[in-house]
Parts: sequence; C-alpha cells; structure tokens
Amino acid sequence: MASKLSIIILAAGLGKRMHSSLPKVLHALAGKPLLSHVLDLAKKLSPDQICVVIGHGGERVKEIVNDASLTWVTQEPQLGTGHAVLQAQPYLDQEGSTLILYGDVPLVSLASLEQLINSAQGKTCGILTAVVDDPFGYGRIIRDENTNAISGIVEQKDTNQTQQSIREINTGIMVIPNACLHSWLPKLKDNNAQQEYYLTDIVKMAVGQNVAVVSTQAVHDWEILGVNSRVQLAELERIYQNNYANKLLEKGVMLYDPARIDIRGELRCGTDVEIDVNCIFEGTVILGDHVKVKANSILKDVTVSEKTAILPFSHIEDAKIGANCRIGPYSRIRPETQLTDNVHIGNFVEVKKSQIASGSKVNHLSYIGDTAIGNNVNIGAGTITCNYDGAYKHQTIIEDNVFIGSDTQLVAPVKVSYGSTIGAGSTITKDTPENELTLSRAKQISISGWKRPSKT
Repeated sequence: MASKLSIIILAAGLGKRMHSSLPKVLHALAGKPLLSHVLDLAKKLSPDQICVVIGHGGERVKEIVNDASLTWVTQEPQLGTGHAVLQAQPYLDQEGSTLILYGDVPLVSLASLEQLINSAQGKTCGILTAVVDDPFGYGRIIRDENTNAISGIVEQKDTNQTQQSIREINTGIMVIPNACLHSWLPKLKDNNAQQEYYLTDIVKMAVGQNVAVVSTQAVHDWEILGVNSRVQLAELERIYQNNYANKLLEKGVMLYDPARIDIRGELRCGTDVEIDVNCIFEGTVILGDHVKVKANSILKDVTVSEKTAILPFSHIEDAKIGANCRIGPYSRIRPETQLTDNVHIGNFVEVKKSQIASGSKVNHLSYIGDTAIGNNVNIGAGTITCNYDGAYKHQTIIEDNVFIGSDTQLVAPVKVSYGSTIGAGSTITKDTPENELTLSRAKQISISGWKRPSKT
C-alpha cells in the first residue's frame, strides 16, 4: 500500500519587491495566479490532503482560489519557513510523508516531484537540489567530504567564504516523514542572521539521528525559479510561453514566430493549424484542422471548426465557430454567439449572443445582438439590430434567404420573414411579409435656390 502523502504549500509572504497591494501568490503567470499553478501540480500527485499556509492578504487568497478541498492555515506573524510548516503540523497524520512546496515557485514539473518522492520512499528525507552558475541568495547544500552525503544546508546570510562558492543549492522543496516532522518542528531555533525558524535546520537533526537525507535534481534548471519581483515574474512568463510554444511546434502547429504568442489557459490544435504573430489565447481554445489565426487576434474560450480563417485583429470570446468560416479583420464576436458553417463576419462587425446559420454574411460595419439569423442571409453594411430598450434586451429573428440593404435599423422585437428584402436606409419596427420588398424612407426633396452658409 502506498504511503500517505500530505502537501504543504507555503504562501504567506507579502512580496514587498512586487510593489503591489495584491498578495504575491495571486499575481498571474500565463493568466492564472501563481498559487493556482502550484495547486494544479499538487493535485496531480493525488495527495491525501493539501494544506496552504497563508498570511499577508490571506482572506483574499482564499476568496480568489475558492477551493473547499484545501486546508487553510494562517501564519501570523511570519517567522520563517520552519515556523510556517509548524502552523500546519496539527493537521498532519503521524504516518506517511509531507511534501513542502512554495506558492511562488510555479514551474516545477510533475516528473521532478515524482522523482523526489520516489527517492525518499516514505522513509527518508528528500531534498530537491539544483546546480546553478550563480548560487547567490540560495541555501547551499553541505556534503560530507568522505561519503558525499548531505550533512546540512546553510542559508545565504549564514554562509562563510568557502560555503559561498558552493554551486549546489537548496530549492526549498522537500519531502519529509511525518513522524520526523512531529519530532523536529518544535525543536527549531531562531539563532541565525535573520532570526527566523529555518525549515532547512531539520537536515542537521536528521543527520544527528541517522535519518538518511537523499537528493534529486530538477529535470530543468528553470523549474526551481521563484517570483520575488515583477522582473522575475516577467522572466518566468517568457519561460512558460516558450515551453508551451515548443510543445505546439512539436505537435505540428505552424507558429510564425514562437516568441510572439501567449497562451493563458489551454490551447488544443488539430493538424495543419497556422498561428500568426501576437495572438493571445485565453481559457480553453480549440482549433480544428487547417484553422488559420492571423496576426494580433485574441481568442478566449472559443471552439473553431476546420478550415476557418480568423483574420487580423479579431477578438472572439465564449463562442462557437463552424467550419469554413471567415472572421475579420477587425471583427468582435462576443459571448454566447454561435456561427454554423460557411459564415462570413467582416470588417468592424460586432456580434453578441446570436446564432448565424450556414452561408450567411455580415461583412461590414454592423452590430448584431440577440439575433437569430437563418441560412443564406446577406446583411448590408451599417446594419444595426436595436436590441436594447433601456431596460430589457429583445430578440431579432431573420429567416432564411433574407437580403438586408445597407444602413438598416431593425428595432427588436421584430421578425424579418423568409425571403424578405429590406431597402437600404430603412428602419424596420414591424414584422415583414415573406418574399416581399419592405422599406421605410422619408421622401427625398431638393430645395431650389438654397445656398450653403459661408464665412464673411
């Protein structure tokens, strides 16, 4: 039977160098709070429980994360990593092991954590280490000269000159038997340069009690990077986006420039998908086979079927787009819109909460809101569905084979019946008959002898 696993995520820090009122762990990486990245990873390990230690802005952290499955623990005041874990100690079983993670270290891989947990086997202390060119700021791994076994960890401010040259550093990520934690945590002292209770001091306790301390290294060097400033957050953002772009390329997606794409959620692509520069994908976006997304487009929670082209500067949110459609350039598709196959939405057209059936076109400078459009409908330039009366939204129904001339206002609720033709410049306030021309225009007149005013 597998050993029980608890996870403690330390997320109490203020993040002074962020210069923000927002708690550090709520700052976004790829559109999602740092802490949420760590929580998603932790859940993949199927732990028996997850404790999150919060402090500065703790109530806001709980509100944003909004996860009833978590055990929330408050650390007040913040007196170091050992003190933080001590706050969660009452929630830990006597048996099993506990993995320590950090809410501001979001890029650790599942493979690295599984390797660490497996190396400890539920019986020893496991430490995730890394060998870096510049170890400044990190705790150094101290090893026995004869056995090469880990004998301690010395924090940066407590290192001597010899120790400062050590390049193997402690990432802070550890897995520790619960029985050891219950014994060691109350014994931690704050007799160090920062007068804090270091979790790393338990390594000396383990060595003193002949408890083995094993180590593994992260699969990638960037996994252990944390966020303490907006500069570091920006660096991690680029690492994340570059990794995601490489995965897309490996799956056959054509990226015109892998350095100029942002995925802030999940992007699923079929075969022969092409994505131009400066496109942003948020939430869950699904692109079917042979879809093309041109430059500077933004898609959020969108499904796009095969052979559809999204032309430059288009913005699509919470919508379903059919096959062989043509969207843009400069189109905006708002939530609850559904386009079936072979639909054209063109320049400076906005569509909101509407359904447009096969073969229909809204190509120029129009607003379509709360509307059901049938098959093979042509909407002329400058057409507006007047759906809002100041209090309520009303629906417009446009049936199959309708032709609507330019600069038409359709005042909802109204139905344009099958085969209707609407003359340009009309304001339609009543349902139209099938297969007839309907128009409403003021009589055109010319005033003889009128002169345009001029400056004297």
